[in-house]
Amino acid sequence: MVAESFLPHMNGVTHSILQVIRHLKARGDEVMVIAPTSSWLDDEAPAEVEGFPVHRLPSVPLSGYSSVRVAAGTVARVRRILADFTPDIVHIASPFVLGWRAVQAASSLQLPSVCIYQTEIPAYAARYGAPWLEEVLWQHVERIHDQATITLSPSSFCTDQLHRRGIQRVHRWGRGVDTQRFHPGKRDEALRAELAPNGERLIGFVGRLAAEKQVEDLAVLADLPGTRLVIVGSGPLKESLRRRLPGAHFAGFQGGEDLARHMASLDLFVHPGESDTFGQTLQEAMASAVPVVAVGRGGPLDLVDPSRTGWLYAPGDLAGLRDRVTDLVYDDGKRAAFSEAAFATVQGRTWPVLCEQLIGHYERAIRVRERQRGVQARTYLRQSSGWDGGVLPR
Repeated sequence: MVAESFLPHMNGVTHSILQVIRHLKARGDEVMVIAPTSSWLDDEAPAEVEGFPVHRLPSVPLSGYSSVRVAAGTVARVRRILADFTPDIVHIASPFVLGWRAVQAASSLQLPSVCIYQTEIPAYAARYGAPWLEEVLWQHVERIHDQATITLSPSSFCTDQLHRRGIQRVHRWGRGVDTQRFHPGKRDEALRAELAPNGERLIGFVGRLAAEKQVEDLAVLADLPGTRLVIVGSGPLKESLRRRLPGAHFAGFQGGEDLARHMASLDLFVHPGESDTFGQTLQEAMASAVPVVAVGRGGPLDLVDPSRTGWLYAPGDLAGLRDRVTDLVYDDGKRAAFSEAAFATVQGRTWPVLCEQLIGHYERAIRVRERQRGVQARTYLRQSSGWDGGVLPR
Protein backbone atom coordinates (compact mmCIF):
# COMPACT_ATOMS: atom_id res chain seq x y z
CA MET A 1 0.00 0.00 0.00
CA VAL A 2 1.55 3.30 -1.11
CA ALA A 3 0.35 6.45 0.65
CA GLU A 4 1.03 9.90 -0.76
CA SER A 5 0.36 11.18 2.78
CA PHE A 6 0.06 9.19 5.98
CA LEU A 7 0.31 9.27 9.75
CA PRO A 8 0.89 11.38 11.74
CA HIS A 9 -0.84 13.72 9.27
CA MET A 10 -4.55 12.91 9.44
CA ASN A 11 -6.73 13.65 6.42
CA GLY A 12 -9.20 11.89 4.15
CA VAL A 13 -6.47 9.88 2.42
CA THR A 14 -4.97 8.67 5.70
CA HIS A 15 -8.39 7.87 7.15
CA SER A 16 -9.35 5.71 4.15
CA ILE A 17 -6.03 3.86 4.20
CA LEU A 18 -6.40 3.03 7.89
CA GLN A 19 -9.90 1.65 7.34
CA VAL A 20 -8.67 -0.55 4.49
CA ILE A 21 -5.68 -1.79 6.49
CA ARG A 22 -7.92 -2.79 9.41
CA HIS A 23 -10.21 -4.67 7.06
CA LEU A 24 -7.32 -6.49 5.38
CA LYS A 25 -5.90 -7.43 8.77
CA ALA A 26 -9.28 -8.87 9.84
CA ARG A 27 -9.26 -10.99 6.64
CA GLY A 28 -5.81 -12.35 7.47
CA ASP A 29 -4.03 -10.54 4.64
CA GLU A 30 -0.48 -9.19 4.85
CA VAL A 31 0.08 -5.47 4.32
CA MET A 32 3.11 -3.25 3.89
CA VAL A 33 2.91 0.56 3.67
CA ILE A 34 5.25 2.92 1.83
CA ALA A 35 4.88 6.55 2.95
CA PRO A 36 6.83 9.79 3.44
CA THR A 37 8.68 10.55 6.66
CA SER A 38 7.10 13.14 8.97
CA SER A 39 10.29 15.23 9.08
CA TRP A 40 13.73 15.28 7.48
CA LEU A 41 15.82 14.39 10.55
CA ASP A 42 13.64 13.47 13.53
CA ASP A 43 10.89 11.27 12.15
CA GLU A 44 8.03 10.99 14.65
CA ALA A 45 5.85 8.91 12.37
CA PRO A 46 5.02 5.34 13.43
CA ALA A 47 7.21 2.57 12.00
CA GLU A 48 4.23 0.22 11.89
CA VAL A 49 0.46 0.39 11.82
CA GLU A 50 -1.90 -2.37 12.95
CA GLY A 51 1.19 -4.54 13.33
CA PHE A 52 2.28 -4.05 9.69
CA PRO A 53 5.56 -2.37 8.67
CA VAL A 54 5.66 1.17 7.30
CA HIS A 55 8.62 1.93 5.03
CA ARG A 56 9.37 5.65 5.26
CA LEU A 57 10.98 7.53 2.38
CA PRO A 58 12.78 10.86 2.88
CA SER A 59 10.47 13.83 2.41
CA VAL A 60 10.34 17.61 2.31
CA PRO A 61 7.51 19.84 3.58
CA LEU A 62 5.05 21.29 1.10
CA SER A 63 5.63 25.03 0.83
CA GLY A 64 3.16 26.90 3.02
CA TYR A 65 1.79 23.70 4.53
CA SER A 66 4.55 22.13 6.61
CA SER A 67 2.44 19.24 7.94
CA VAL A 68 2.09 17.85 4.40
CA ARG A 69 5.20 16.00 3.27
CA VAL A 70 6.36 15.22 -0.28
CA ALA A 71 8.37 11.99 -0.61
CA ALA A 72 11.80 12.20 -2.21
CA GLY A 73 12.51 8.48 -2.82
CA THR A 74 13.45 7.19 -6.27
CA VAL A 75 11.61 4.70 -8.49
CA ALA A 76 14.48 2.26 -7.92
CA ARG A 77 14.05 2.42 -4.15
CA VAL A 78 10.31 1.88 -4.35
CA ARG A 79 10.93 -0.99 -6.77
CA ARG A 80 13.31 -2.68 -4.30
CA ILE A 81 10.80 -2.38 -1.45
CA LEU A 82 8.03 -3.89 -3.59
CA ALA A 83 10.29 -6.63 -4.92
CA ASP A 84 11.24 -7.66 -1.38
CA PHE A 85 7.59 -7.80 -0.27
CA THR A 86 6.26 -9.47 -3.48
CA PRO A 87 2.65 -8.24 -3.11
CA ASP A 88 -0.31 -9.63 -5.02
CA ILE A 89 -1.60 -6.08 -5.55
CA VAL A 90 -0.18 -2.56 -5.19
CA HIS A 91 -2.75 -0.13 -3.76
CA ILE A 92 -1.70 3.48 -4.50
CA ALA A 93 -3.67 6.12 -2.60
CA SER A 94 -4.09 9.59 -4.12
CA PRO A 95 -1.02 9.23 -6.34
CA PHE A 96 0.98 12.24 -7.46
CA VAL A 97 4.67 12.30 -6.48
CA LEU A 98 5.35 9.09 -4.55
CA GLY A 99 2.43 7.48 -6.36
CA TRP A 100 4.00 8.22 -9.75
CA ARG A 101 7.15 6.40 -8.67
CA ALA A 102 5.13 3.54 -7.25
CA VAL A 103 3.05 2.97 -10.38
CA GLN A 104 6.23 2.91 -12.48
CA ALA A 105 7.86 0.47 -10.06
CA ALA A 106 4.82 -1.80 -10.04
CA SER A 107 4.66 -1.77 -13.83
CA SER A 108 8.34 -2.69 -14.15
CA LEU A 109 7.77 -5.63 -11.79
CA GLN A 110 4.65 -6.75 -13.69
CA LEU A 111 2.58 -6.21 -10.52
CA PRO A 112 -1.09 -5.21 -10.78
CA SER A 113 -1.74 -1.74 -9.42
CA VAL A 114 -4.91 0.00 -8.25
CA CYS A 115 -4.68 3.79 -8.22
CA ILE A 116 -7.21 5.55 -5.98
CA TYR A 117 -8.14 8.93 -7.44
CA GLN A 118 -8.86 10.97 -4.31
CA THR A 119 -7.54 14.48 -4.82
CA GLU A 120 -8.25 16.86 -7.71
CA ILE A 121 -4.79 18.38 -7.54
CA PRO A 122 -5.04 20.28 -10.87
CA ALA A 123 -7.93 22.31 -9.43
CA TYR A 124 -5.65 23.52 -6.65
CA ALA A 125 -3.52 25.46 -9.14
CA ALA A 126 -5.92 28.40 -9.40
CA ARG A 127 -6.64 28.38 -5.66
CA TYR A 128 -2.93 28.76 -4.97
CA GLY A 129 -2.36 31.48 -7.55
CA ALA A 130 -0.97 29.42 -10.44
CA PRO A 131 -3.85 28.75 -12.88
CA TRP A 132 -1.40 28.22 -15.75
CA LEU A 133 -0.25 25.01 -14.06
CA GLU A 134 -3.63 23.29 -14.25
CA GLU A 135 -3.11 21.67 -17.66
CA VAL A 136 0.44 20.58 -16.79
CA LEU A 137 -0.85 18.95 -13.61
CA TRP A 138 -3.62 17.19 -15.54
CA GLN A 139 -1.05 15.76 -17.95
CA HIS A 140 0.83 14.32 -14.99
CA VAL A 141 -2.37 12.81 -13.58
CA GLU A 142 -2.99 11.20 -16.98
CA ARG A 143 0.51 9.68 -17.04
CA ILE A 144 -0.03 8.13 -13.62
CA HIS A 145 -3.41 6.58 -14.34
CA ASP A 146 -2.44 5.41 -17.82
CA GLN A 147 0.21 3.22 -16.16
CA ALA A 148 -2.17 1.87 -13.50
CA THR A 149 -3.86 -1.47 -14.04
CA ILE A 150 -7.15 0.09 -12.95
CA THR A 151 -8.21 3.42 -11.45
CA LEU A 152 -10.86 3.76 -8.77
CA SER A 153 -12.91 6.96 -8.77
CA PRO A 154 -14.96 8.06 -5.74
CA SER A 155 -17.84 9.74 -7.58
CA SER A 156 -19.70 9.91 -10.87
CA PHE A 157 -18.38 13.45 -11.40
CA CYS A 158 -14.78 12.24 -11.12
CA THR A 159 -15.42 9.21 -13.31
CA ASP A 160 -16.72 11.49 -16.08
CA GLN A 161 -13.83 13.88 -15.49
CA LEU A 162 -11.23 11.12 -15.88
CA HIS A 163 -12.95 9.71 -18.96
CA ARG A 164 -12.92 13.19 -20.56
CA ARG A 165 -9.17 13.26 -20.00
CA GLY A 166 -8.86 9.97 -21.90
CA ILE A 167 -8.12 7.81 -18.86
CA GLN A 168 -9.35 4.23 -19.30
CA ARG A 169 -10.17 1.33 -16.95
CA VAL A 170 -11.91 3.59 -14.42
CA HIS A 171 -14.33 2.06 -11.90
CA ARG A 172 -16.38 3.56 -9.08
CA TRP A 173 -15.46 3.00 -5.45
CA GLY A 174 -17.03 5.25 -2.83
CA ARG A 175 -16.22 5.56 0.85
CA GLY A 176 -17.68 4.04 3.96
CA VAL A 177 -18.85 5.84 7.07
CA ASP A 178 -18.61 4.71 10.68
CA THR A 179 -22.29 4.72 11.61
CA GLN A 180 -21.48 3.69 15.17
CA ARG A 181 -19.23 6.68 15.79
CA PHE A 182 -21.24 9.18 13.76
CA HIS A 183 -24.74 8.89 15.16
CA PRO A 184 -27.46 11.31 16.35
CA GLY A 185 -27.10 9.79 19.80
CA LYS A 186 -23.78 11.67 20.10
CA ARG A 187 -25.60 15.01 20.23
CA ASP A 188 -24.28 16.79 23.33
CA GLU A 189 -26.54 19.39 24.93
CA ALA A 190 -23.74 20.63 27.21
CA LEU A 191 -21.55 21.25 24.16
CA ARG A 192 -24.44 23.00 22.41
CA ALA A 193 -24.92 25.27 25.43
CA GLU A 194 -21.24 26.18 25.24
CA LEU A 195 -21.31 26.84 21.50
CA ALA A 196 -24.71 28.56 21.47
CA PRO A 197 -25.16 30.28 24.87
CA ASN A 198 -28.12 32.27 23.54
CA GLY A 199 -29.82 29.32 21.88
CA GLU A 200 -28.42 30.02 18.41
CA ARG A 201 -28.84 27.47 15.65
CA LEU A 202 -25.44 26.00 14.83
CA ILE A 203 -24.17 25.94 11.24
CA GLY A 204 -20.99 23.87 10.98
CA PHE A 205 -18.04 23.11 8.74
CA VAL A 206 -15.51 20.32 9.31
CA GLY A 207 -12.28 20.10 7.36
CA ARG A 208 -8.86 21.46 6.57
CA LEU A 209 -8.56 25.24 6.78
CA ALA A 210 -6.86 25.61 3.42
CA ALA A 211 -7.55 27.49 0.19
CA GLU A 212 -9.15 24.55 -1.64
CA LYS A 213 -11.85 24.20 1.04
CA GLN A 214 -13.20 27.74 0.37
CA VAL A 215 -14.17 28.27 4.00
CA GLU A 216 -14.11 32.03 3.41
CA ASP A 217 -17.32 31.60 1.39
CA LEU A 218 -19.12 31.06 4.70
CA ALA A 219 -18.79 34.79 5.38
CA VAL A 220 -22.14 35.18 3.57
CA LEU A 221 -23.74 33.33 6.49
CA ALA A 222 -22.07 35.28 9.29
CA ASP A 223 -24.90 37.78 9.80
CA LEU A 224 -27.86 35.37 9.72
CA PRO A 225 -29.89 36.26 12.83
CA GLY A 226 -30.02 33.66 15.59
CA THR A 227 -27.24 31.49 14.13
CA ARG A 228 -23.59 30.83 14.82
CA LEU A 229 -20.90 29.32 12.64
CA VAL A 230 -18.84 26.47 14.10
CA ILE A 231 -15.56 25.77 12.29
CA VAL A 232 -13.91 22.44 13.14
CA GLY A 233 -10.43 21.88 11.78
CA SER A 234 -7.00 23.42 11.45
CA GLY A 235 -4.71 24.50 8.65
CA PRO A 236 -2.66 27.32 7.15
CA LEU A 237 -5.62 29.73 6.83
CA LYS A 238 -6.73 29.47 10.44
CA GLU A 239 -5.71 32.98 11.50
CA SER A 240 -6.97 34.71 8.35
CA LEU A 241 -10.32 32.92 8.71
CA ARG A 242 -10.56 34.01 12.35
CA ARG A 243 -10.27 37.59 11.14
CA ARG A 244 -12.76 37.01 8.33
CA LEU A 245 -15.30 35.26 10.59
CA PRO A 246 -14.95 37.00 13.97
CA GLY A 247 -18.28 35.71 15.31
CA ALA A 248 -17.58 32.07 14.52
CA HIS A 249 -16.44 29.48 17.04
CA PHE A 250 -13.17 27.85 15.95
CA ALA A 251 -13.00 24.44 17.61
CA GLY A 252 -9.60 23.46 16.19
CA PHE A 253 -8.82 19.91 15.10
CA GLN A 254 -11.19 17.34 16.58
CA GLY A 255 -10.93 13.58 16.20
CA GLY A 256 -12.63 10.41 17.39
CA GLU A 257 -15.51 10.87 19.80
CA ASP A 258 -14.90 14.62 20.11
CA LEU A 259 -15.48 15.02 16.38
CA ALA A 260 -18.61 12.86 16.58
CA ARG A 261 -20.00 15.05 19.39
CA HIS A 262 -19.33 18.25 17.48
CA MET A 263 -20.89 16.85 14.31
CA ALA A 264 -24.06 15.55 15.98
CA SER A 265 -24.50 18.80 17.91
CA LEU A 266 -24.89 20.88 14.74
CA ASP A 267 -28.22 21.94 13.28
CA LEU A 268 -26.92 22.20 9.72
CA PHE A 269 -23.72 21.23 7.92
CA VAL A 270 -22.21 23.28 5.09
CA HIS A 271 -19.66 22.17 2.49
CA PRO A 272 -18.35 24.95 0.19
CA GLY A 273 -15.26 23.29 -1.36
CA GLU A 274 -15.65 22.83 -5.12
CA SER A 275 -12.67 20.49 -5.61
CA ASP A 276 -13.66 17.69 -3.22
CA THR A 277 -13.77 14.42 -5.12
CA PHE A 278 -16.03 12.76 -2.56
CA GLY A 279 -16.96 14.71 0.58
CA GLN A 280 -16.53 12.29 3.47
CA THR A 281 -17.63 14.86 6.05
CA LEU A 282 -21.00 15.05 4.27
CA GLN A 283 -21.56 11.36 4.97
CA GLU A 284 -20.49 11.82 8.58
CA ALA A 285 -22.95 14.69 8.99
CA MET A 286 -25.77 12.67 7.44
CA ALA A 287 -24.97 9.67 9.67
CA SER A 288 -25.31 12.11 12.57
CA ALA A 289 -28.77 13.11 11.27
CA VAL A 290 -27.56 16.58 10.30
CA PRO A 291 -28.88 17.87 6.94
CA VAL A 292 -26.38 19.41 4.55
CA VAL A 293 -25.99 22.31 2.15
CA ALA A 294 -23.17 21.72 -0.33
CA VAL A 295 -21.77 23.12 -3.53
CA GLY A 296 -23.07 21.29 -6.60
CA ARG A 297 -19.76 20.03 -7.94
CA GLY A 298 -17.69 16.90 -7.34
CA GLY A 299 -18.63 14.31 -4.76
CA PRO A 300 -21.65 16.11 -3.26
CA LEU A 301 -23.58 15.54 -6.50
CA ASP A 302 -23.80 11.84 -5.56
CA LEU A 303 -24.22 12.28 -1.82
CA VAL A 304 -26.89 14.96 -1.51
CA ASP A 305 -30.46 14.30 -2.62
CA PRO A 306 -31.83 17.84 -3.13
CA SER A 307 -35.09 18.65 -1.34
CA ARG A 308 -34.77 15.42 0.66
CA THR A 309 -31.44 15.13 2.53
CA GLY A 310 -30.13 18.64 1.90
CA TRP A 311 -29.60 21.27 -0.77
CA LEU A 312 -27.04 21.90 -3.49
CA TYR A 313 -26.11 25.34 -4.80
CA ALA A 314 -24.31 26.27 -8.01
CA PRO A 315 -20.52 26.78 -7.80
CA GLY A 316 -19.76 30.43 -7.09
CA ASP A 317 -23.38 31.26 -6.23
CA LEU A 318 -22.89 32.53 -2.68
CA ALA A 319 -26.34 34.11 -2.67
CA GLY A 320 -27.65 30.62 -3.42
CA LEU A 321 -25.64 29.23 -0.50
CA ARG A 322 -27.22 31.79 1.81
CA ASP A 323 -30.71 31.11 0.47
CA ARG A 324 -30.37 27.33 0.90
CA VAL A 325 -29.08 27.68 4.45
CA THR A 326 -31.85 30.14 5.30
CA ASP A 327 -34.45 27.72 3.94
CA LEU A 328 -33.41 25.01 6.39
CA VAL A 329 -32.05 26.80 9.42
CA TYR A 330 -35.30 28.66 10.17
CA ASP A 331 -37.73 25.85 9.34
CA ASP A 332 -37.60 23.31 12.16
CA GLY A 333 -40.12 20.97 10.53
CA LYS A 334 -38.33 20.82 7.19
CA ARG A 335 -34.98 20.44 8.89
CA ALA A 336 -36.28 17.52 10.96
CA ALA A 337 -37.59 15.79 7.83
CA PHE A 338 -34.28 16.31 6.02
CA SER A 339 -32.42 15.01 9.10
CA GLU A 340 -34.42 11.79 9.15
CA ALA A 341 -33.90 11.21 5.43
CA ALA A 342 -30.17 12.00 5.65
CA PHE A 343 -29.71 9.49 8.47
CA ALA A 344 -31.58 6.75 6.60
CA THR A 345 -29.66 7.36 3.36
CA VAL A 346 -26.21 6.45 4.70
CA GLN A 347 -27.19 3.34 6.64
CA GLY A 348 -25.49 0.39 4.96
CA ARG A 349 -22.58 2.46 3.63
CA THR A 350 -20.29 1.00 6.27
CA TRP A 351 -16.55 0.55 5.85
CA PRO A 352 -16.74 -3.28 5.92
CA VAL A 353 -19.18 -3.17 2.98
CA LEU A 354 -17.03 -0.71 1.03
CA CYS A 355 -13.82 -2.62 1.80
CA GLU A 356 -15.32 -5.84 0.47
CA GLN A 357 -16.12 -3.93 -2.72
CA LEU A 358 -12.46 -2.90 -2.81
CA ILE A 359 -11.39 -6.55 -2.58
CA GLY A 360 -13.48 -7.17 -5.68
CA HIS A 361 -11.60 -4.38 -7.46
CA TYR A 362 -8.28 -5.91 -6.38
CA GLU A 363 -9.37 -9.21 -7.93
CA ARG A 364 -10.40 -7.37 -11.11
CA ALA A 365 -6.96 -5.71 -11.33
CA ILE A 366 -5.23 -9.08 -10.95
CA ARG A 367 -7.32 -10.50 -13.82
CA VAL A 368 -6.64 -7.46 -16.01
CA ARG A 369 -2.91 -7.72 -15.37
CA GLU A 370 -2.93 -11.43 -16.25
CA ARG A 371 -4.64 -10.63 -19.57
CA GLN A 372 -2.10 -7.86 -20.23
CA ARG A 373 0.73 -10.32 -19.63
CA GLY A 374 -0.85 -12.72 -22.10
CA VAL A 375 -1.09 -10.01 -24.74
CA GLN A 376 2.52 -8.98 -24.12
CA ALA A 377 3.69 -12.61 -24.43
CA ARG A 378 1.83 -13.10 -27.73
CA THR A 379 3.20 -9.81 -29.08
CA TYR A 380 6.73 -10.82 -28.15
CA LEU A 381 6.36 -14.20 -29.88
CA ARG A 382 4.99 -12.60 -33.04
CA GLN A 383 7.82 -10.08 -33.18
CA SER A 384 10.63 -12.51 -32.34
CA SER A 385 9.60 -15.63 -34.27
CA GLY A 386 6.93 -14.66 -36.73
CA TRP A 387 4.33 -16.66 -34.78
CA ASP A 388 0.84 -16.00 -36.17
CA GLY A 389 -1.14 -17.07 -33.11
CA GLY A 390 -1.53 -20.71 -34.16
CA VAL A 391 0.24 -23.82 -32.85
CA LEU A 392 3.86 -23.02 -32.12
CA PRO A 393 6.42 -24.86 -34.28
CA ARG A 394 8.40 -27.58 -32.53
